Amino acid sequence: MWKTGRVLTTRATLDKHRADVASMFDAVAKRYDVMNQIMTLGAVDTWRDLVVEAVEPEPGQVILDLAAGTGTSSATFAAHGAQVYPTDISTGMLAVGKQRQPHLHFVAGDATCLPYADDSFDAVTISYGLRNVEDPHQALREMLRVTKPGGRIVVCEFSYPTWAPFRHVYTKYLLAAIPAMAKLASSNRDAYDYLAESILAWPDQPHLADMMAAAGWQAIAWRNICGGVVALHRGWKGSDGKEMA
Repeated sequence: MWKTGRVLTTRATLDKHRADVASMFDAVAKRYDVMNQIMTLGAVDTWRDLVVEAVEPEPGQVILDLAAGTGTSSATFAAHGAQVYPTDISTGMLAVGKQRQPHLHFVAGDATCLPYADDSFDAVTISYGLRNVEDPHQALREMLRVTKPGGRIVVCEFSYPTWAPFRHVYTKYLLAAIPAMAKLASSNRDAYDYLAESILAWPDQPHLADMMAAAGWQAIAWRNICGGVVALHRGWKGSDGKEMA
């Protein structure tokens, strides 16, 4: 367990101290995948397929799957023949992942200080995890550092619904329905209170694109899914300092 001078709980705050985030995900690891299915009404499987489509994994490529949790997303890249490194700060999530996906090589690592050499990966991806990182700006810079020139990043994250009436309904769903579901299906409702709040506090699509550009990513674009409930952002690491087409 991570140790600091503060008392660890199983509910992180929006300050997102890394020890608290790790402890919180440790506590929900065993039922995390089930809760994802419940909270998204099964849509998470379709969203995962869209991430794979955006990453475009190929046999022989080396892919970093950051905030990989139990490795559910990583397994899809491995199925396409890629060499994937599922990496997460939560040792509890990794332990569950090793039980469920024993063929994957799980790595404990902090997104703000990745345990990989420069220019190591053909692609880096993170799904529903960037908003939980203590310093997402530093994480984006670290992901750039470990990506090969010409390589890509794909960020899948809950985002900002584009239609105002639906956005109002969605906000109520996050603050009421998700914690209520968690009370029935999870042992840690507080963790899902945090997750709902963190989604609402996260920047919208253009602001995340700006964050990626500030970190050095190029040719950034995004795709809204389910009216902006989720957004896929993709960018490239330039080669020889030139803008990617």
